[in-house]
Formats: sequence, C-alpha cells, structure tokens
Amino acid sequence: MHPPELRSQARALRARGHTIHSAARTLSLPYATVWHWCVDRPERARLGTELRCFRCLPDVENPTDPAAYSYLLGLYLGDGHLAVSPKVPVLRIACTAIYPNLTDACEVAMLAVLAARVQRIPKQGCISVESSGVHWPCLLPQHGPGKKHERPIILADWQRVIVTEHPGDFLRGLFHSDGCRCANRVTVRGKEYVYPRYMFSNRSVDIMALCQWSRREAVAALDRHVGPKS
Repeated sequence: MHPPELRSQARALRARGHTIHSAARTLSLPYATVWHWCVDRPERARLGTELRCFRCLPDVENPTDPAAYSYLLGLYLGDGHLAVSPKVPVLRIACTAIYPNLTDACEVAMLAVLAARVQRIPKQGCISVESSGVHWPCLLPQHGPGKKHERPIILADWQRVIVTEHPGDFLRGLFHSDGCRCANRVTVRGKEYVYPRYMFSNRSVDIMALCQWSRREAVAALDRHVGPKS
C-alpha cells in the first residue's frame, strides 16, 4: 500500500504535463500503479485540492496554475464550447486532428485547471477534448446561449489580471485554436526575404480585439510563446 502523498505527487506530475511513463520513472513506481491512479481512478476535482474551483473559495484568488488557465481561456474563446444543462456542464474544445501535440496540451491544461478526467472524442477532422464539471461555468463566464460572435465577449476583472500576467499563454491558446503561423515571402530588388507571419481570424469582434498584433516586432514575442503547431 503506497502512502497518499505519493499518489498525490503522481497526479500532480500528470497535471503538469508529465506522461505516465515519466511520472512513474520520476517516483520510481510501476507504470501500472501510476496509470491506475491518474487514468483509471483519477482524483475527483473538489474544493481544497490543487484541482479546485478557486472562484468558489473566498480565500483563494487565483488558479493553482494561472498560466494553464490563461492558455485554456484562449483555446475556449477560439474553438471551445461550454454546454450548460440541468446535468453536469461539459466543456468541449475542438482540436484539429493533424496536430496531436495541441490535443495533448489542451488535455494537460484542463487537468491543471479543474478537470478530474478528460475524454477525447474523434469527430470529422478534429478531436473533441471534453471534461464534465459543475464548476466550469464559474471559470468561463463568457459562456452563454448562441454563437460567440453574436454576443459580447468581455473578460471579467479577475480574468484580465491573469491574462495580463500571462499574455503569452493566452495568445498561445488563441493561435492554437483560430490562428496559424506561415512564411511571408517578399522580393525586394531581386532578393527574396522570408519572415515568419502570424494570422488570426475569428468572427467575434471582441475576441479579435483581444488579439491585436500588427507590428513586425511582435512576431518575435509570438515565436517565444506560440511557435509552429505540431
């Protein structure tokens, strides 16, 4: 029988992006044991743990992993949907199937922010990364009936603080959902120059306003935080 502290360490490593193999190797545990703790019987999201809804605790102002939250918020505003029903709300984020690393990053962010379990459901041309949780509406107040571009999308004050402190992670989420990085080729006096170029498109004017990068110097910052999709 392993101590509860070791089980918590394994789950914390998994939430931070470690694979089952990596977590097992780090803690000198059998693969099957770590898989059982993190996949077969993951810890339920509840108040008082690192997988908690910080909005429902009066003495906790920020998520345990604000960078992961900022990234997940960008993904949600781009290709996410929060289905709120009389049953448990379900957060769904559509990830393009040709970029498996993006799907992994989305799952890791969900686990780090709130999720106890994440499902990957194959759809036509994409993978729907989904998590059920009663507190997703607390963390994503931009949800609502209808399409995002048909209603105002305004960040809450506490969200603006997080995004201001972690703008690169937020942009990374936006570009991983509705953006792309390409090579911009320009010929001047017979000489060809190649520059990295980022493009972002969203039908919501409010979401576009959150992602306004027009100067060439901004590309270097985007390369540090976003990089090519993979």
